Amino acid sequence: MPNRPDHKRRRLVAALGLLSLPAAAGLLPPTPRQSAGPFYPTELPLDDDNDLTWVGDRKQRATGEITDLSGRILDTNGRPIAGARVEIWQCDANGRYRHPRDPNRSALDPDFQGHGHFLTDTDGGYRFRTIRPVPYPGRTPHIHTAVFLPGERPFVTQIYIAGEPRNQEDFLYLSIPTEQRRLVEAEFLTASTEESYRATLDIVLGGTPSQA
Repeated sequence: MPNRPDHKRRRLVAALGLLSLPAAAGLLPPTPRQSAGPFYPTELPLDDDNDLTWVGDRKQRATGEITDLSGRILDTNGRPIAGARVEIWQCDANGRYRHPRDPNRSALDPDFQGHGHFLTDTDGGYRFRTIRPVPYPGRTPHIHTAVFLPGERPFVTQIYIAGEPRNQEDFLYLSIPTEQRRLVEAEFLTASTEESYRATLDIVLGGTPSQA
C-alpha cells in the first residue's frame, strides 16, 4: 500500500452533508489496526470519488443495498484531523473484488466502483455512498479502510457489521481483543431515504498524529 496523501478533492455527490459527532471526555481508545488484505487495488479507478455506487457515466447504480457510511477521523484526545485522505475498498454484491488476483469467478459488477476516497473536512468528517458489505468464502462482511497523513505510516483497519453472526467465525475479527471489537463495528441502520442503510464509525488514530 503506497504512502500517498492526495490533496485533490472530488466534489460530494448528491449534496451529502457531513456529520459532527461529539468526542467523549478524556482519552479515546485507538481503533485497532488490521491487515489491508491481498485485494488493495493494483491501479486506482479513474472514477475514484466517494460514491462507489456510480461508475463514470454509466446509467445504472451498483447492485446491492445502498449505504451511507460516515464518521470522523480523530486523535486520542478527541481532536478532529482535517485533510486526511480516507480510502475504502470492498467486494461487490457478488463477493468479487476489482483485483486480478481475486480467485472468485463470480461475475464482476461493472456498476460498482470498488474503491473510493474522501478528504476529511475541518471537523475530521468523512462520508461515502457504498453498498452494505457482503460475505465471501472465508470472510465475514467487511469494508477495508485506510487513512493517509503526510509523513505518517498509513493506518489500515476494517469496518464490520455490528451483530453480524459471521463475525464469530472470522479469523481477522477474532484476532482483535474482545474489549476492542466494538471499535471496528458499525451499526447498519435502516434508512428512509434513497439509501437502504446508514452506518457511522469514528476512527481514532493512536497517539497524537500531526495535522494535515
